[in-house]
Amino acid sequence: MEKLTIVVPAFNEEEVLNNTLQRLLKIESKLIQAQILDYSSDILVVDDGSADQTWKIIKHYHEKNKSIKGIRLSRNFGHQNALIAGFQAVVASADLVVTIDADLQDDPESINEMINCFAGGAEIVYGVRNDRTTDTWFKRNSAALFYKLLNILGVKLIPNHADFRLMSQRAVKTFLQYKERNLFIRGVIPLLGFSTAKVYYKRTPRLAGKSKYPFKKMLAFAWNGITSFSIIPVRF
Repeated sequence: MEKLTIVVPAFNEEEVLNNTLQRLLKIESKLIQAQILDYSSDILVVDDGSADQTWKIIKHYHEKNKSIKGIRLSRNFGHQNALIAGFQAVVASADLVVTIDADLQDDPESINEMINCFAGGAEIVYGVRNDRTTDTWFKRNSAALFYKLLNILGVKLIPNHADFRLMSQRAVKTFLQYKERNLFIRGVIPLLGFSTAKVYYKRTPRLAGKSKYPFKKMLAFAWNGITSFSIIPVRF
């Protein structure tokens, strides 16, 4: 049995965090009771400089259940840096790491299938959205354009995969050897070279709150991805 840590980056997620932690705890508890996961499996929430009650909620749950842990960043460093902070915190203790956003629009029930893929030999398991009907027309089409553009520029991404994935401890250690600033995580992971698998799921609507990726942030994220992996913009 392996120890799993679920890493959840959270920025101003007070409206959804209670539901998120309860669902993730329930999923992990079932897997522990079925003797699929080690009893020490846990959840780490990375508070990315929230200005609301996010940290207070994390502390409240930790006091009731020590398997819920938290890291509070000194300011808002951004989603990708919050994920990296989570990796750095758990890499020495976790055999498996699952990353998932706090809004749970990615289906946490797919974690069981991801673990099955790991048992079958995959060290990286990508969560892939096969139904985005809950997204707006703009978001669906801008995402398709983003993947197409990066593919043209030679950046090999997993289409319709964001940051919901399972990684073995060995894969996480290898990822953390990258020392670049502003790492474009979903572009780096496919370069690691480990055996991979995909788990497909339907994306669901956000339970409450607002997306933390408004149009301006989406553009900055896309530009970071392009410039991190292609010299074509420099040549242009």
